Amino acid sequence: MEPSGLLADLRQAIILGDAERARELAEEAVAANDDPMTLIEQGIRPAMDHIGEGFAGGEYFLPDLVMGGEATKAAMAVLEPCLKAGQQGQQAMGRVVIGTVKGDIHEIGKTLVAIFMRAAGLEVHDIGVDVPTEKFIDAVREHDADLVGLSALLTTTMIQQKNVIDALTAAGLRERVKVMVGGAPISASWSKEIGADAYADNAAEAARLATNLLKKHR
Repeated sequence: MEPSGLLADLRQAIILGDAERARELAEEAVAANDDPMTLIEQGIRPAMDHIGEGFAGGEYFLPDLVMGGEATKAAMAVLEPCLKAGQQGQQAMGRVVIGTVKGDIHEIGKTLVAIFMRAAGLEVHDIGVDVPTEKFIDAVREHDADLVGLSALLTTTMIQQKNVIDALTAAGLRERVKVMVGGAPISASWSKEIGADAYADNAAEAARLATNLLKKHR
C-alpha cells in the first residue's frame, strides 16, 4: 500500500532530490509530533530504495543518487535530534565509523545504514564517500570507534575494503574494532575472504548485526 499525505510528499521530495522540500516536510512532521521512525521507515527508506533500484535498472543516474542523498540528509538533519531526544539518558551502545571506500562516490546505501544504526542507539560518525584508507584509520582513532562500516558499490572498489582491514591490522587497531562490509557486489563469502566480522545486504539488517556485534564485543 502506497503512503499518503506527508509521507508520500516526503518520499517524492527525496526521489526528486528536492532537499529544501524534504527539510520543510520533516519540520512539518516534527511540529505535528509525528514519530520520526515512521517517517524514516515509511517515507525515507522506500524513497532511497526506489532510487537505488532505479539506478540499477538504468532509470536513474549518478546525479539522481547524489541529489537523493542530499535530500535525505536534509530531512535527517531535522529528524535526528528527535531520535536522540527519545534516547536521552541512554548510553550509546557503541561508536561506529562508516564511509564509502576510496574510488566510490555512492552515497545512498551508506547513508541509509547510518540512519538505521543511529535509530538503533549507536553513535555514528559518517565520514562520507571516496574515503581513503588513511582517513578510516584516523577516524577510528579520533572517535575511539568500536565498529567500522565499509561500503562499496562498484566491483572495482571492493578491494578497498580489504585494504582498510589490512591497514587496521598494521596500525594495531584490528583487535579492538569490528568491521562490517556491504554494497551491491559484496557477499558473505567476500566478507569472510577479507576477514570482516559481518556482512549485511540491507540497512535494517546492518543495524541489527551491528548492535549484536557490539553487545558481544563489550
